[in-house]
Amino acid sequence: MGIAAVLVLVVIAFGFLSPNFRTLENAQVLLLNGAVIAFLALGQTFVLLTGGIDLSTGSNVALTGMIAALSMQAGLPWWAAVLIAIATGLFVGSINGALIYYLKLPPFIVTFATFGVAASIPLILTGGGSVNVADPFFAIIGRGALWGIPMPVILATVAAIIFGFVLRFTATGVHIYAVGGNAETSRLAGVNSGRVILLAYALSGLCAAMGGLIVTSRLMVGYPSAGSGNELFYSIAAAVVGGVSLFGGIGSISGALLGALLIATVSNGMNVVGVQSYWQPLVIGLIILGGVIIDTHRRQLSFAALLGRFRRSPGQESNRGSGTTGTGLAAPSAGSTVPAGGSAGPAPSTH
Repeated sequence: MGIAAVLVLVVIAFGFLSPNFRTLENAQVLLLNGAVIAFLALGQTFVLLTGGIDLSTGSNVALTGMIAALSMQAGLPWWAAVLIAIATGLFVGSINGALIYYLKLPPFIVTFATFGVAASIPLILTGGGSVNVADPFFAIIGRGALWGIPMPVILATVAAIIFGFVLRFTATGVHIYAVGGNAETSRLAGVNSGRVILLAYALSGLCAAMGGLIVTSRLMVGYPSAGSGNELFYSIAAAVVGGVSLFGGIGSISGALLGALLIATVSNGMNVVGVQSYWQPLVIGLIILGGVIIDTHRRQLSFAALLGRFRRSPGQESNRGSGTTGTGLAAPSAGSTVPAGGSAGPAPSTH
């Protein structure tokens, strides 16, 4: 609810600052840009929930978009190009997950390396040039609409519903939270951590591919530098401000979706108001920093509360012992066993 309130306040503020922000045309632009950010944030959410991070999402957007454009240029139908691009995104994500789990490499290093590889391949394939898309059916993905609702918004909404169901109502979702919350405990409980991590990074690759397809379809041009801007920044910021913990195990799809909408609104609002583009990374960076501070502080508070309960236990038990001495019952000795949760619960019966 907190992020929703912030979103409402931001919308009111930008609407007050600029009448252009309140127009229907600007709302459509905001939602179209927000759909790409939403896809990237959804994929990033799965990875963050497992305690990892995916820095390759931006370059994966460029790679998959260019693969789709090059496939159609080679004569393949648009639907085959879409499937190849999605398969490419899944492959990149799966490689990330496999390297992280089986070789025990840090997610930051692996995905940063993949970022460089995925960013270079489109430049190598095209020599740095753009590739035009001529198939009109491909435009449906980025420019189409259903009942007046832009197709990217529909696709992002459907993906959010499916992902939300998986996380909330399936054993796979429970396992993802378990691996991110405590990897060792989940392993002892029989959770297949390798499969969970592979799935999380593969879904992140799939979401990046959807972002690449939407961007390429909207422009009907494949740009090798697409996704090299603020996309990575946005995906992490959206997930973090939406309540997804950078330490894993905490977060939700609905929160990430609201975070994506907030980031898209802030970016769109700054453009409409006329803020120089140089300021946008600064603002988004501060948003990420604020989210990390809140997340860290929240965890420290929880740990401090837990530690406080533990420290209060001997004193509480001693007081209980002193209070019961008058009834003729002996106070518990220092080595006596205190029942779990006894410190937080009511005093034991003296009858």
